[in-house]
Amino acid sequence: MTPKRILTGDRPTGKLHLGHYVGSLQNRLKLQYDYETYILIADVQALTDNFATPEQLQANIREVMLDYLAVGVDLNRCRFVVQSMVPEIAELTMFYINLVTTARLERNPTVKDEIRLKGMDASVTAGFVCYPVSQAADITSFGADCVPVGADQAPMLEQTQEIVERFNHLYGKTLVRPEPLYSNFGRLVGIDGQTKMSKSLGNAIYLSDDPATVTSKVMSMFTDPNRIHGTEPGQVEGNPVFIYHDAFNPERERVAQLKKLYRRGGVTR
Repeated sequence: MTPKRILTGDRPTGKLHLGHYVGSLQNRLKLQYDYETYILIADVQALTDNFATPEQLQANIREVMLDYLAVGVDLNRCRFVVQSMVPEIAELTMFYINLVTTARLERNPTVKDEIRLKGMDASVTAGFVCYPVSQAADITSFGADCVPVGADQAPMLEQTQEIVERFNHLYGKTLVRPEPLYSNFGRLVGIDGQTKMSKSLGNAIYLSDDPATVTSKVMSMFTDPNRIHGTEPGQVEGNPVFIYHDAFNPERERVAQLKKLYRRGGVTR
């Protein structure tokens, strides 16, 4: 039997970080052996909020590729595609724009969060608001059966599903309705402890950071402002250190023990 097909990828807006790893990359490494896998480097989509520096996006394509290879993406199992080299995707995006209302695009929770986090507000471009339509074109261009996504990206895939259903209703069942493949871990909070890890917010640990840089970032990480001396009872919930333990530490019993000690003030370093 022909394996099902997945489409995944990233915008080349900079090097990838641990948030990308737990949110999508880790899952992709497992899926590449069970699915026909296409990885899209979405440089056209990245222009929606980086239109003033296209040369930087071009340079970032190489950096993103290196990050993929570094985490274990197998070139024998996956096909890489640079979005701008497939002009038919842009053409399909223009057709799909007619199948969705501006009100629906503006209600997309992921788009609204991105606009707020990036401080766009009144300066947001039409291209940025419409990038869920571009994603729908990406997914359907490759006939993807499934799309690996984090929970925060679920609204984007839901919008693709709506466009597919609208298209099939109008023109006959032509497009594949893609289904989500969720990762086991949700958003990874940034080292500032305030919001998700993000390149634009400067709170990221990058996959390409050297050991000294990682150590420096971890030591500066927001933890628990109510623990002044390290002997007071602490809060585990929402604490970035323990979120990272849950994401990366395979010693589950030791993590549970650390949480117990921390809650009663028994962890001093």
